[in-house]
Amino acid sequence: MNQLIITGHLGDDVKDFFTPDGVAISTFPMAFRSGKDKTSWIRVSCYNKLAELATKCLHKGAKIAVQGLLDQQKWTDDHGNQKSGYRLIANQIEFIKTDGRGFNKEEAPEGQEAVHDDDVPF
Repeated sequence: MNQLIITGHLGDDVKDFFTPDGVAISTFPMAFRSGKDKTSWIRVSCYNKLAELATKCLHKGAKIAVQGLLDQQKWTDDHGNQKSGYRLIANQIEFIKTDGRGFNKEEAPEGQEAVHDDDVPF
């Protein structure tokens, strides 16, 4: 089973774009504690409605919990060197602390919003 849950803070604002087929994608770096005095980073990717919500509601410094699949990416850099890294493909985000961006009074209060997206495009 490949299921990862991480709680941490966004290291930058969300970047969003669309595939040629119109699929919304949002990405952001997320810092999390990986030891007593160690902070690690992972890139988080969101798709479809979850991507749109992330773009609308998240910002640098927001504290969230993300559940999803761990995915290894491999590529060749501009100098021909083989590289690899990991990303978290989110299928659920829980807002723990944000500045309220994107929320209105009718929506769930901060800390109680959990968003699921089971429509990952693969």
